[in-house]
Amino acid sequence: MGFFERIKDSLARTTQQFAERFEEVVQGADSPEGRTRPVDVDTIEALEEALISADVGVAAAARIVEAVSAKKDRGQSLRALVRTEILAILQRAASPPPDGQRPHVVLVVGVNGTGKTTTVGKLARLSKDSGLTPLICAADTFRAAAVEQLEVWATRAGVDFIRARAGADPAAVVFDAIAAGKARGRDLVLVDTAGRLHTRTNLMTELDKIRRVAAREVEGAPHEVLLVLDATVGQNGLNQAREFMSVAGVNGIILTKLDGTAKGGIAVAIAHDLQLPIRYVGVGEGIDDLIPFSPQEYVDALFEEKW
Repeated sequence: MGFFERIKDSLARTTQQFAERFEEVVQGADSPEGRTRPVDVDTIEALEEALISADVGVAAAARIVEAVSAKKDRGQSLRALVRTEILAILQRAASPPPDGQRPHVVLVVGVNGTGKTTTVGKLARLSKDSGLTPLICAADTFRAAAVEQLEVWATRAGVDFIRARAGADPAAVVFDAIAAGKARGRDLVLVDTAGRLHTRTNLMTELDKIRRVAAREVEGAPHEVLLVLDATVGQNGLNQAREFMSVAGVNGIILTKLDGTAKGGIAVAIAHDLQLPIRYVGVGEGIDDLIPFSPQEYVDALFEEKW
């Protein structure tokens, strides 16, 4: 399947739930011929509730209904107005990945349980398929199982893998990986860091050390710090993201398990509340089930169904 079909499938549960709630709203606002009837206070309140139920978030929902209220007399259907505002929110947060010297260093961070380690393997595969030469660095030296799991993914992706003995200094492993990337002419160094909570001061200090080592070895590194968020946890993920932004310099999001939730509207909340671009979304468990995020394709998928 193409990217659109895959994200459409992953949003199927979200679309179904949103469609049911939205249909109740538009029955009183949109005529069968597509002409817009007056949008009253009750319609606006119902619309806001429908958006919040899809995990769009309170702030983003308020912004959308405010914009819809301001434009409701311009002859567009309520569907079209909502679609336009959601797309605008996503596009405002979107930005191209930063570029710089090679190797391009990417730190992948997040709490345990988000699918972080498997996402690194999938990202390596996606990067390789797009013509880059990635190298994976296992900087989670606290959990031997995580290193072994990542090595399996690196083998499946067919990319280089750098590891160290259990308990080694993670920053030293990153140093070795960047050196290997330079020596082998690799385009990309993907660093899997230990899963951590923002309340674990020692782990956050370690992450800062990793960043400093990377910056010393490659100008502008780490070029990307991607936070892996689990779409199924909804608004709780935003709190995680804010803490990581403050201490880890996060500049992009990878949203995993989008196919496992009916609240895929969290993508809108991320874009609105955090003003961070969503770089990739996880749409399954296979090695090819990580795809670049497109605001246009997301909105097209969300509104594609005839409802």
